[in-house]
Amino acid sequence: MDRRLTLLCGLLALSCVAFMLMGAVGSWEFLLQFRLRRLAALLLVGICLSTATVLFQTIAGNRILTPSLIGFDALYVLILTAMVQVLGLAGFAAIPAPVIFAINLAAMTALGMLLFGVLMFGARGDMIKLVLTGIVAGILIRSLTEFLQRMIDPSEFQMIQAASFARFTHVDTGLLVLTAAASLPALVLTWRTRFRLDVLALGSELATGLGENPQRGRRRVLALICVLVASATALAGPSGLFGLIVTALAYLVAPGTRHAVTLPTAALVGCIVLVAGQTVMERVLDLSTPLPVVVELLGGLVFLFLVLKRHIR
Repeated sequence: MDRRLTLLCGLLALSCVAFMLMGAVGSWEFLLQFRLRRLAALLLVGICLSTATVLFQTIAGNRILTPSLIGFDALYVLILTAMVQVLGLAGFAAIPAPVIFAINLAAMTALGMLLFGVLMFGARGDMIKLVLTGIVAGILIRSLTEFLQRMIDPSEFQMIQAASFARFTHVDTGLLVLTAAASLPALVLTWRTRFRLDVLALGSELATGLGENPQRGRRRVLALICVLVASATALAGPSGLFGLIVTALAYLVAPGTRHAVTLPTAALVGCIVLVAGQTVMERVLDLSTPLPVVVELLGGLVFLFLVLKRHIR
């Protein structure tokens, strides 16, 4: 396993070097600063979303579920649409970026806790009920969002559509610092609870027998998930099924259940997918298509593969 992690670290280092140096033209001082901010955003978003997906799959007891699959990304678009609907495009544009970030972070964390809490409590361990309820909740949120979008101006709608996919073309330094300040404590707490996560993954009965309170543990993990996903989404926008692809690859590399291995593996894979994918899209294929659009397509195929694979078994 150490060799696999070392190999992933090497691939990530090569991806970072390629992202920083490929197609470099012009002033190196400006270019390095500009690309370094984008690289930091890619790494931070990759780590946050990968970690959050592993945590969510642990407490849900299912490796095909992600926060975005049951409506978390839809919450971001709903909040953005509601703000534009109430304030208008001019009023929304007048709000400082840090204030918008703070509003998105607070609202998404609170609504995410409510949404996931209701879904987890209502499902009561029934994964089929959890998936179906989550998908229906996501549809309801998206329907409400579309209803609000039909009542706004075309220019406002165009702005919302542009913000509906994660983009890394321009990264604000202040927002990057705020994202790090919000997400790094959650990542540290996640790493400190890695052994408790191993116990929670065994199920409620075994976890209780080993001295762990499953309900309290799940609530704590749920809070960490909401903070991590909200931070990454508030910085770059919705990521779609990125977490599903990353965790599927991570479990192929590290098929065990120890979170001391799974968490860093997923984080490394997530960073490699984002940095290498962004490099290929921009510098090799010379495409302006946002990377999450491609990730969404691949994520759908991965989801179908995992569902069919489980059904065959």
